[in-house]
Amino acid sequence: MEAPVMDTCHVSCSANPTPNVVSWGRGGLIAFGTCNSVVIYNPQEIRIVEVLNKHTGRVNAVKWVYKHDCSPETQLVSGGSDNILIVWEKQDGKFIARAVCSGHSGPVCAVDAVSLSSHILLASVSSDSTVKLWTCISDKAECLQTISFGSGFVMDVSLALLPGSRVPVLACGGDDSKVQLYVQNSEQFQRVLTLTGHEDWVRGVEWAVKDGELLLASCSQDCLIRVWRLFAKTAAEPEQQTDTVIKMKENVFEVSGDVFAVTLETVLAGHENSVYGIHWQPPHIKGDIVEQPLKLLSASMDKTMILWGPEEDSGVWVDQVRVGEVGGNTLGFYGCQMSPDGSMILAHAFHGALHLWHHDNSQGDWRPAVVVSGHFNAVQDLSWDPEGEFIITVGSDQTTRLFTPWKRKGCSQVTWHEISRPQIHGYDVHCLTMVGRFQFVSGADEKVLRVFRAPRNFVENFASVSCASLEKLLGSSETVDLPEGASTPALGLSNKAVFQGDLTSKSPQKEADGFDSLADQYKESYFQPLKLTEPPTEDDLLQNTLWPEVQKLYGHGFEMFCLASDSSRTVVASACKASKAEHAVILLWSSTSWKSLQSLSCHSLTVTQMAFSPNGRLLLAVSRDRTWSLWRRENPGPDSEPRFSLYANTSKDTAVHTRIIWSCDWSSDSKYFATSSRDKKVIIWGFRDSEDCVGDRNDAGVNPCSSVLDVGDSATAVSICPYLCSDQSYLLAVGLENGKILLYKWRPLEDLASGADWSKCGETDRSQSHTLVVNRLCWRPRRGRAEDRSQDQGWVQLASAGADHAVKIFNVRISSL
Repeated sequence: MEAPVMDTCHVSCSANPTPNVVSWGRGGLIAFGTCNSVVIYNPQEIRIVEVLNKHTGRVNAVKWVYKHDCSPETQLVSGGSDNILIVWEKQDGKFIARAVCSGHSGPVCAVDAVSLSSHILLASVSSDSTVKLWTCISDKAECLQTISFGSGFVMDVSLALLPGSRVPVLACGGDDSKVQLYVQNSEQFQRVLTLTGHEDWVRGVEWAVKDGELLLASCSQDCLIRVWRLFAKTAAEPEQQTDTVIKMKENVFEVSGDVFAVTLETVLAGHENSVYGIHWQPPHIKGDIVEQPLKLLSASMDKTMILWGPEEDSGVWVDQVRVGEVGGNTLGFYGCQMSPDGSMILAHAFHGALHLWHHDNSQGDWRPAVVVSGHFNAVQDLSWDPEGEFIITVGSDQTTRLFTPWKRKGCSQVTWHEISRPQIHGYDVHCLTMVGRFQFVSGADEKVLRVFRAPRNFVENFASVSCASLEKLLGSSETVDLPEGASTPALGLSNKAVFQGDLTSKSPQKEADGFDSLADQYKESYFQPLKLTEPPTEDDLLQNTLWPEVQKLYGHGFEMFCLASDSSRTVVASACKASKAEHAVILLWSSTSWKSLQSLSCHSLTVTQMAFSPNGRLLLAVSRDRTWSLWRRENPGPDSEPRFSLYANTSKDTAVHTRIIWSCDWSSDSKYFATSSRDKKVIIWGFRDSEDCVGDRNDAGVNPCSSVLDVGDSATAVSICPYLCSDQSYLLAVGLENGKILLYKWRPLEDLASGADWSKCGETDRSQSHTLVVNRLCWRPRRGRAEDRSQDQGWVQLASAGADHAVKIFNVRISSL
């Protein structure tokens, strides 16, 4: 089979903010939902190995179908806001959607499954106030039963088999503070017991099998965890005659002549806020028997995870390990999971971050470990640094993030990681542009542009993680007089620079009895220098990797929409949302003085994207008004500021595009530029009758140089590769509204009517594509792969940002195109 033209190098994403969205399989793989996708994550390799795309709504629940022999799972169940369950099955090393269960009238929020001899039994919870039971045989799924809870809601379900039998038992925890037990009898589940004791919503339930008995853990918003014991009763036990033995009250029920009892084993109190997740350590094979360790993990909104277990001597349940977050601006943990061998524990937080701790046998304690991370809302823009060694992304989750390859010494494996979060904002961030290697401008929903410059601590850590030369980085003119780091004042939005002198003077002071001033009541989250040898943890990303803000730029009247900077990094162009011509202006700024240089007025609606030509002479802008404009830089004197004048533009009469033009880009030789539109068209523009660069001639005869390429869906992003293919054709990547990315080769031809100037050379398959709109595409400015130590020049890399919260990097074999 021929090797694919594109292969996925890196996927960055985060877990959805729902309690049941992460599941750790006995095969060592973690499955979790991110936006509309299920991703398979390998915590040992620290990379996402597979993306499963079929849901059309947010994935809320993911569960591996455990096998009784404790072998690695081959099946996975997911439920989403599209009201369906999907059963995934591994075939030939890849997961495929085996069966779809549809019938709920509301989002599915929890699932569980148990593997029986000939089929899988599934239970699903929905916000339509029902629990549905399903059987799945091969690729056929059938709804067995619907249990209605009236006006109440069930939060979680768990399935198991009754001791000594193959009769399924179902536990449901709900908003009535009770745990309901159902047992299957004659194909139908019937309620046999109601367990009371919790005083608030029951958020999680989970069964475990231990010594022929069942243990059920339930957690609640009352901050408590209860462990119940379900066992088969033998013949009538003689009544104890003495009053000295205290017995727990037994709840008894009968199934097909067998009598079972449920007692309360223990109540675990240790959390200070709602407990959202519980998880038993998975059973494992010891000798010929399956052994269930008595270890229970819990995750709470108090930002901690506790590992519980009984003491050997007394049997009293105690907290054995407590880990969690300190500080930061996040809410608590939504759920928790444990590795099959119990050596690693994982929690996922409200902002999608995964928190992983592993047990250090040499030290005997638990240490944070490196995990994958990413945006938890739509990614709006991205940019490579000029050397192509890292990417910076911004998104609607109000953060700016920086990703780079982690090159470990003496290890051939290289993975991409977030090593800095330069900006954590109070507004959705829409756009950014790099101004040099260690400086960028970002624009958000606040009408203000903010300029950030890297601190010295980042440059040192970047060199350490990516194995770059620190002397070379610190020797450049861009790194002179850098502050040590940045901190955010309480109740503030601006990152304040922290210099070396500030660190020494910020010694701990004695706690005063009262507050000297109002400012003392709101302490800023203060910067602590990091010395990294590996990517930082989420706690450090939140507090210790900010970049100081060096400038604010005022001038726009509405929310920022797009930014661009020229190749010499001297001019920055900005545009904001606009419904009138007076607001649809482009403002130019000097990147040396940060003064406003010029206001360019041509468009009547929002300018959607801008791009400077690689030779720096022209600024291209495309707009919602379906037109584009070209602005030429006048030849300035040595001391004069750059000035731009309108060189060429399309009007309503001459426009080729009939809908919004979403995106544009230049060829590396400045001879052509491309536009892509909602009308599904991509067009190349330039001088048809000559090889001149656009802008070289005074008669601005800029016309279509290509036939109209119909890509079949709204073309929301376009980018031209800075390197030519082997046949000297131009390589374009086109991002679509449906999430697909297409690769086309284009070469100038005299005859445009045939459409032979375009040839399709690749596209992303379902697992590679985004599930929502592709917001931005950007080719790496250098040949080769950023993570490749051998510097193979046969590859180029393409980065994409999607509304599905994902940032993806693709390797493209340009030498074979």
